[in-house]
Amino acid sequence: MTPDLQFARYPSLAGRGVFVTGGASGIGEEIVRQFAAQGARVATIDLEMPAALPEGVWFQRCDVRDLDALAAAIVAAGGELGPIRVLVNNVARDDRFDAATMTAADWDEMQAVNLRHAFFATQAVREQMAAAGGGAVINFTSPSVDLKEPHLVAYATAKAGLFGMTRTLAAALGPEGIRVNAVRPGWVFTARQRALWVGPDTEAAVLGRQALKELTTEADVARIVVFLASDDARMLTAQVYPVDGGLV
Repeated sequence: MTPDLQFARYPSLAGRGVFVTGGASGIGEEIVRQFAAQGARVATIDLEMPAALPEGVWFQRCDVRDLDALAAAIVAAGGELGPIRVLVNNVARDDRFDAATMTAADWDEMQAVNLRHAFFATQAVREQMAAAGGGAVINFTSPSVDLKEPHLVAYATAKAGLFGMTRTLAAALGPEGIRVNAVRPGWVFTARQRALWVGPDTEAAVLGRQALKELTTEADVARIVVFLASDDARMLTAQVYPVDGGLV
């Protein structure tokens, strides 16, 4: 049984501009809440309207596949909140495909939703971060890269690409004081996951693989994102941080 837990506050995040993609639900929604609780100035985008947002959070509907709209939203959020010093590239969609019948359109869609936007969002925020003295970019990779799930070839390929992007962008942006890291969550049973993929035996199977016999939550993931954005992590870059209870 989990004991009473206490979690850190990061004074460096108070008043800091944060931009989170896909903040209307799931892990992204919790990331928005955790940054808002730290006193950050938070902006988020999504295709859907959030059911509720913490007070003061800036929101705009935006499709990350539209790269011009994505860049414009980052500029607009910086104009409203002050320079964006933290970018969280959270948007992803783990659709399943049969490798024998997947089309080129399916493939391109999965790269656009899971990989391409992360690079161009980073490109769009770079000037704000550099002018402010630096910042932090947090990407998301996935254990699907290692687990060899046959219906996730397009998704796993995109997530493997985010690993390479994280490493190389850390080198490209480091001279400007911009750190680039990635988080690798385990299987988090969000509402979407439960609706689409979680069957009666899934929880037992996941816990059976994990070293820690407790499900990873959205908050577990959000807390490592918040830490990586803070000044406490100022010398951490080009790394991937698993949050999975020892799944892989």
